[in-house]
Amino acid sequence: MPTQEHSRTAVVIEDDDDVRDLLHTVLTGSGFRVHTAPAGLAGVEMVRQLAPDVVTLDVGLTDIDGFEVATRIRRFSSTLIVMLTARTDPADEERGLDAGADRYLRKPFRAAELRRHIAEGLAAHA
Repeated sequence: MPTQEHSRTAVVIEDDDDVRDLLHTVLTGSGFRVHTAPAGLAGVEMVRQLAPDVVTLDVGLTDIDGFEVATRIRRFSSTLIVMLTARTDPADEERGLDAGADRYLRKPFRAAELRRHIAEGLAAHA
């Protein structure tokens, strides 16, 4: 009987092409099957269809902001949400966590830092 490797799934919701490509590379290198969405509404639908293990979510999206995306995802999913943003105001972090994000990571971030946040978050979800 053939063995099937269980592959974890990630959805990246990010409107910046370069950041989206970086996240794709980091997550693929960490063993995830990665799907990307350049906007919030498309990302919500992707999460609904794929039921990923983790979602990385930009706050500043072109259609609806990341806070609204997190709120919508939480209506149907308990997936790990790592919010990524350049915003430094502590009120934004509180708003992100209140909207449903599990982790809040400020840009610029290091790949190792993102991997650590994801590993810790997934362990806490287990």
